[in-house]
Amino acid sequence: MGTCLTFIVLAWTVVRLYSTNAAIGMSVFAVMIPPFAAMVANWNIDRRD
Repeated sequence: MGTCLTFIVLAWTVVRLYSTNAAIGMSVFAVMIPPFAAMVANWNIDRRD
């Protein structure tokens, strides 16, 4: 979550001054991180050894 928050804050405080499209891209990337992390964390949860 810290990475997501950092990306969004940087996108809308620094990057938007240079490129709005890049800021939007960073925001979209930041929104995709938590679901991807949850999928990776739960990838092999149903398997038993």
